[in-house]
Amino acid sequence: MRLIAENLGGERGGETVFSGIDFALAEGQALIVTGPNGAGKSTLLRIIAGMLPVAEGHVSIEGGGEDFPTVAAACHYLGHQNAMKTALNVTENLRFWRDFSGDGLLSVEEALETVGLDGIGHLPFGYLSTGQRRRAAIAKLLVSQRPLWLLDEPTAGLDKASEERFGAVMEKHLGDGGIVVAATHLPLGIEGAKELRMTG
Repeated sequence: MRLIAENLGGERGGETVFSGIDFALAEGQALIVTGPNGAGKSTLLRIIAGMLPVAEGHVSIEGGGEDFPTVAAACHYLGHQNAMKTALNVTENLRFWRDFSGDGLLSVEEALETVGLDGIGHLPFGYLSTGQRRRAAIAKLLVSQRPLWLLDEPTAGLDKASEERFGAVMEKHLGDGGIVVAATHLPLGIEGAKELRMTG
Protein backbone atom coordinates (compact mmCIF):
# COMPACT_ATOMS: atom_id res chain seq x y z
CA MET A 1 0.00 0.00 0.00
CA ARG A 2 1.19 3.52 -0.80
CA LEU A 3 -0.16 7.00 -0.02
CA ILE A 4 0.71 9.41 -2.82
CA ALA A 5 0.32 13.18 -3.03
CA GLU A 6 1.18 14.92 -6.30
CA ASN A 7 1.34 18.70 -6.72
CA LEU A 8 -1.17 18.98 -3.89
CA GLY A 9 -2.57 22.42 -3.13
CA GLY A 10 -4.96 23.64 -0.48
CA GLU A 11 -7.05 26.72 0.22
CA ARG A 12 -8.59 28.27 3.31
CA GLY A 13 -11.26 30.95 2.96
CA GLY A 14 -10.61 31.20 -0.77
CA GLU A 15 -6.92 31.96 -0.25
CA THR A 16 -4.11 29.59 -1.23
CA VAL A 17 -2.44 28.17 1.88
CA PHE A 18 0.01 25.81 0.19
CA SER A 19 0.77 24.33 -3.20
CA GLY A 20 3.15 21.93 -4.89
CA ILE A 21 3.20 19.32 -2.10
CA ASP A 22 4.60 15.97 -3.25
CA PHE A 23 5.26 12.85 -1.20
CA ALA A 24 4.87 9.09 -1.34
CA LEU A 25 4.68 6.84 1.72
CA ALA A 26 4.84 3.07 1.68
CA GLU A 27 3.81 0.61 4.38
CA GLY A 28 5.75 1.19 7.57
CA GLN A 29 6.64 4.81 6.76
CA ALA A 30 5.79 8.03 8.58
CA LEU A 31 5.72 11.68 7.52
CA ILE A 32 6.09 14.40 10.17
CA VAL A 33 4.58 17.72 9.07
CA THR A 34 6.07 20.74 10.82
CA GLY A 35 5.85 24.50 10.51
CA PRO A 36 4.45 27.59 12.23
CA ASN A 37 0.80 28.13 13.11
CA GLY A 38 -1.20 29.01 10.01
CA ALA A 39 1.20 27.30 7.62
CA GLY A 40 -1.47 24.79 6.54
CA LYS A 41 -0.59 21.66 8.51
CA SER A 42 -4.15 20.99 9.67
CA THR A 43 -5.54 21.93 6.26
CA LEU A 44 -3.21 19.40 4.62
CA LEU A 45 -4.39 16.60 6.90
CA ARG A 46 -8.05 17.45 6.32
CA ILE A 47 -7.53 17.46 2.56
CA ILE A 48 -5.82 14.06 2.69
CA ALA A 49 -8.71 12.73 4.79
CA GLY A 50 -11.26 14.05 2.29
CA MET A 51 -12.76 16.53 4.73
CA LEU A 52 -11.75 19.52 2.58
CA PRO A 53 -11.60 19.74 -1.22
CA VAL A 54 -8.32 19.53 -3.10
CA ALA A 55 -7.48 22.91 -4.65
CA GLU A 56 -4.98 21.42 -7.10
CA GLY A 57 -3.18 18.15 -7.74
CA HIS A 58 -4.44 14.96 -6.18
CA VAL A 59 -3.95 12.49 -3.34
CA SER A 60 -4.56 8.77 -3.68
CA ILE A 61 -3.89 5.39 -2.16
CA GLU A 62 -2.51 2.44 -4.10
CA GLY A 63 -2.76 -1.19 -3.15
CA GLY A 64 -5.65 -0.81 -0.71
CA GLY A 65 -7.68 -3.52 -2.39
CA GLU A 66 -11.38 -3.97 -1.78
CA ASP A 67 -11.12 -3.12 1.92
CA PHE A 68 -9.46 0.27 1.44
CA PRO A 69 -10.18 1.50 -2.09
CA THR A 70 -9.88 5.21 -1.19
CA VAL A 71 -7.86 7.34 1.19
CA ALA A 72 -11.01 8.09 3.20
CA ALA A 73 -11.74 4.39 3.62
CA ALA A 74 -8.17 3.69 4.71
CA CYS A 75 -7.68 6.44 7.27
CA HIS A 76 -8.23 7.29 10.88
CA TYR A 77 -8.26 11.06 11.46
CA LEU A 78 -7.38 12.39 14.91
CA GLY A 79 -7.90 16.15 14.99
CA HIS A 80 -7.68 18.82 17.67
CA GLN A 81 -11.12 17.84 18.93
CA ASN A 82 -11.45 14.35 20.35
CA ALA A 83 -14.79 13.55 18.67
CA MET A 84 -16.32 11.96 21.76
CA LYS A 85 -19.73 12.53 23.38
CA THR A 86 -19.21 13.97 26.86
CA ALA A 87 -22.43 12.40 28.25
CA LEU A 88 -21.48 8.87 27.15
CA ASN A 89 -18.96 6.92 29.14
CA VAL A 90 -15.55 6.07 27.67
CA THR A 91 -16.48 2.50 26.74
CA GLU A 92 -19.71 3.60 25.05
CA ASN A 93 -17.81 6.16 22.98
CA LEU A 94 -15.24 3.62 21.85
CA ARG A 95 -17.90 1.03 21.03
CA PHE A 96 -19.63 3.62 18.87
CA TRP A 97 -16.44 4.26 16.89
CA ARG A 98 -15.72 0.53 16.62
CA ASP A 99 -19.21 -0.10 15.24
CA PHE A 100 -18.93 2.90 12.91
CA SER A 101 -15.45 2.16 11.56
CA GLY A 102 -15.24 -1.64 11.86
CA ASP A 103 -13.47 -4.02 14.20
CA GLY A 104 -9.80 -3.64 15.03
CA LEU A 105 -7.00 -5.71 16.43
CA LEU A 106 -7.87 -4.83 20.03
CA SER A 107 -11.05 -4.94 22.06
CA VAL A 108 -12.24 -1.76 23.75
CA GLU A 109 -10.83 -2.99 27.06
CA GLU A 110 -7.46 -3.88 25.50
CA ALA A 111 -7.27 -0.50 23.76
CA LEU A 112 -7.90 1.32 27.05
CA GLU A 113 -5.23 -0.73 28.76
CA THR A 114 -2.79 0.09 25.96
CA VAL A 115 -3.23 3.84 26.49
CA GLY A 116 -3.14 3.50 30.29
CA LEU A 117 -6.85 4.02 30.95
CA ASP A 118 -7.84 0.57 32.13
CA GLY A 119 -10.41 0.72 34.90
CA ILE A 120 -12.08 3.99 33.89
CA GLY A 121 -14.19 2.87 30.93
CA HIS A 122 -17.33 3.34 33.01
CA LEU A 123 -16.71 7.06 33.58
CA PRO A 124 -18.48 9.69 31.46
CA PHE A 125 -16.04 11.16 28.95
CA GLY A 126 -16.86 14.63 30.27
CA TYR A 127 -15.40 13.70 33.67
CA LEU A 128 -11.93 13.02 32.29
CA SER A 129 -8.92 15.32 32.45
CA THR A 130 -7.49 16.84 29.27
CA GLY A 131 -4.78 14.20 29.06
CA GLN A 132 -7.20 11.35 29.74
CA ARG A 133 -9.51 12.63 27.01
CA ARG A 134 -6.64 12.65 24.54
CA ARG A 135 -5.61 9.12 25.50
CA ALA A 136 -9.20 7.92 25.07
CA ALA A 137 -9.24 9.51 21.61
CA ILE A 138 -5.99 7.70 20.80
CA ALA A 139 -7.69 4.45 21.83
CA LYS A 140 -10.09 5.04 18.91
CA LEU A 141 -7.19 4.28 16.59
CA LEU A 142 -6.92 0.81 18.11
CA VAL A 143 -10.53 -0.38 18.19
CA SER A 144 -10.95 -0.20 14.40
CA GLN A 145 -8.38 -1.32 11.87
CA ARG A 146 -7.34 1.42 9.43
CA PRO A 147 -3.86 1.38 7.87
CA LEU A 148 -3.46 5.17 7.50
CA TRP A 149 -3.32 7.38 10.60
CA LEU A 150 -3.69 11.15 10.09
CA LEU A 151 -2.76 12.81 13.37
CA ASP A 152 -3.07 16.53 14.14
CA GLU A 153 -1.01 17.48 17.23
CA PRO A 154 -1.64 14.00 18.66
CA THR A 155 0.36 14.53 21.86
CA ALA A 156 -1.35 17.80 22.87
CA GLY A 157 -2.26 17.57 26.55
CA LEU A 158 -0.21 14.42 27.21
CA ASP A 159 2.37 14.09 29.95
CA LYS A 160 5.82 12.64 29.27
CA ALA A 161 4.87 9.08 30.17
CA SER A 162 1.80 9.20 27.92
CA GLU A 163 3.87 10.65 25.07
CA GLU A 164 6.27 7.71 25.35
CA ARG A 165 3.38 5.24 25.49
CA PHE A 166 1.85 6.78 22.36
CA GLY A 167 5.24 6.67 20.64
CA ALA A 168 5.28 2.91 21.21
CA VAL A 169 1.73 2.65 19.82
CA MET A 170 2.78 4.46 16.64
CA GLU A 171 5.93 2.36 16.26
CA LYS A 172 3.85 -0.82 16.52
CA HIS A 173 1.40 0.49 13.92
CA LEU A 174 4.27 1.20 11.56
CA GLY A 175 5.86 -2.16 12.33
CA ASP A 176 2.59 -3.83 11.36
CA GLY A 177 2.70 -2.12 7.96
CA GLY A 178 0.71 0.99 8.77
CA ILE A 179 1.33 4.55 7.56
CA VAL A 180 1.39 7.69 9.73
CA VAL A 181 1.11 11.35 8.72
CA ALA A 182 1.38 13.59 11.77
CA ALA A 183 1.33 17.37 12.11
CA THR A 184 3.15 18.44 15.24
CA HIS A 185 5.23 21.08 16.99
CA LEU A 186 6.77 18.44 19.26
CA PRO A 187 9.08 15.50 18.52
CA LEU A 188 7.13 12.25 18.28
CA GLY A 189 10.06 9.89 18.59
CA ILE A 190 9.45 8.03 15.32
CA GLU A 191 12.81 6.88 14.03
CA GLY A 192 13.41 7.22 10.30
CA ALA A 193 10.35 9.40 9.70
CA LYS A 194 10.34 11.73 6.72
CA GLU A 195 9.76 15.43 7.36
CA LEU A 196 7.70 17.98 5.45
CA ARG A 197 8.22 21.54 6.63
CA MET A 198 5.46 23.93 5.65
CA THR A 199 6.20 27.66 5.65
CA GLY A 200 2.81 29.10 4.74
